[in-house]
Amino acid sequence: MSSTSELIRTGVLGVGSMGQHHARVYSELAGTKLVGVFDAQDDRSADIAGEYGTEPKSKDQLLDCVDAVSIAVPTEYHFDMAMECIESGVDVLIEKPFVGAPEQGRELIQAAERRNIIIQVGHLERFNPAVETLRDVLEGTDIISIEANRLGPPIDRELKDNVVKDLMIHDIDILLDLIGQKPKETSSVMRRNGDYAKATFEFPNDIIGELTASRVTQRKVRKLSVTAADCYIELDYLDQSVEIHRQSVPEYITQNGDVRYRHESVIERPQVSSAEPLKKELAGFVSAVEERSKPRVTGEDGLDALEMVNCIVTRSSRQRVNNEQ
Repeated sequence: MSSTSELIRTGVLGVGSMGQHHARVYSELAGTKLVGVFDAQDDRSADIAGEYGTEPKSKDQLLDCVDAVSIAVPTEYHFDMAMECIESGVDVLIEKPFVGAPEQGRELIQAAERRNIIIQVGHLERFNPAVETLRDVLEGTDIISIEANRLGPPIDRELKDNVVKDLMIHDIDILLDLIGQKPKETSSVMRRNGDYAKATFEFPNDIIGELTASRVTQRKVRKLSVTAADCYIELDYLDQSVEIHRQSVPEYITQNGDVRYRHESVIERPQVSSAEPLKKELAGFVSAVEERSKPRVTGEDGLDALEMVNCIVTRSSRQRVNNEQ
């Protein structure tokens, strides 16, 4: 491991649609040096390396010369690749979902603890400036429910993960982070061959969570809302905006001899910093590596989200079977 006075040597394993952006950010981050990238497709590795001023390397070559890497390969390879990194003494940021199965996640966490290796899981929305603002707004707020919609049209690339593991997992992680508890009750449905899903959660503190994810909706939506005792909050992930509706006051007014009903409320728009979530995520990871500190999104956090994903999928499958009987 480099000392704090040296650059953190970084690399990326898998430079596809997401991994290429990890390479870009590492090439720009202060205090780091992108020393290489690896991809199963040699041409891809060479192209991305050339674009960001680094070298294409084999996996073994890369692990021999880095302090920390991002793993952005398909989920089915997360476990084996992360274990190789841990055994090589390399800190890892693993793109979501953490691993394919919870038992794999537990094994990685235990292996990392034995070798004092940092694992961060790539739940990117934690680093969205709007989410960070929302977290501050919710401090001390009496929350009643949290609802999220993550919708979009069909995509033109092959995906093995269902919409819960692909999309809803983002909002599952945010829900768990904001509430700070695991749900006591879960109900869910999936339709359209796993491309549309709804899930409802009841938490021990009586908060209700409702999540919808879709890859069959002809509009891209990334929104979250919070119903609280004294306000209603709307967050837009795409616009990175937050609106707080307070003091809704009903009244009757007379206009041109007619009595009309009107409802007015005060809308607050707290300032949200403008920042790329991925840059904040990787900067946080590098800081944890340098300081040997706990990352914001731990392996345990990734495991909790994955277990909820599996619970939703299992309950949806059981409900479909019951409905068909």
